[in-house]
Amino acid sequence: MGALEGKRALVVGAGSGIGRAVLGAYLREGARAAALELDAGKCAALESDLPGCVVVQGDATSLASAQGAVDHAVRALRGLDVLVNCVGLFDYYTGIRAIPDEVFDDAFGEAFTVNVRGQLAPVKAAVPALARSRGSIILTTSTSAFYPGRGGILYLASKFAVRGAVIALAHELAPEIRVNSVAPGGTLDTDLRGLRSLGMGERSLGRAPGRESDLRAGNPLQVALTSADHAGSYVFLASDAARGMTGVFLHSDGGIGVKR
Repeated sequence: MGALEGKRALVVGAGSGIGRAVLGAYLREGARAAALELDAGKCAALESDLPGCVVVQGDATSLASAQGAVDHAVRALRGLDVLVNCVGLFDYYTGIRAIPDEVFDDAFGEAFTVNVRGQLAPVKAAVPALARSRGSIILTTSTSAFYPGRGGILYLASKFAVRGAVIALAHELAPEIRVNSVAPGGTLDTDLRGLRSLGMGERSLGRAPGRESDLRAGNPLQVALTSADHAGSYVFLASDAARGMTGVFLHSDGGIGVKR
């Protein structure tokens, strides 16, 4: 018996990186799963690699699109027990003074639309189904939601907003729904893209030069974590072993918060 035997899950942003690792881990642990992914090529890869998985192409920042994915998952899986969200964009450490005035409004809107609305729209869509099953929500924050220097002003501000959303939702949705978060540190195989409004749309954080050595140097355990290293935290929070936990953040980050 897997840790998630009988669970029905929707993973948002499941086409690559942490989302893809979580989806695979859930299936291995006995869950039935659906995926919401924006990129058509990644959707095709999921359908090819995971023939038993329900794949929906859509935009997590759109409530209508998120509602369509939830409805599709509920029909296909005959209910929903777990919602996981792994969507996000990065700003490559851009400070407030480095954002050109003429693109500030667009950059702010892009960062908060993807990083905050992209997490909350699927939550809003999934709440009725999760309340019926007394299920759980797992949002992805980041070490950036807790420590400065882990991104630029827009990334940190948007991740702090998600951190606040986890706490607020955990309070609001109890006792029917548990709401928790994983706060991953830097990850080797992520396809986290940059803000298009800042000219970073084609940059992928996982392909940054010297990525592995930089990650090892940045945490006390001197580990360069992969998406698979984070996936176990999402499995635990979705499992019955975590049934007494809500409003919790699991820090899968190599111990960044520990003083050396």
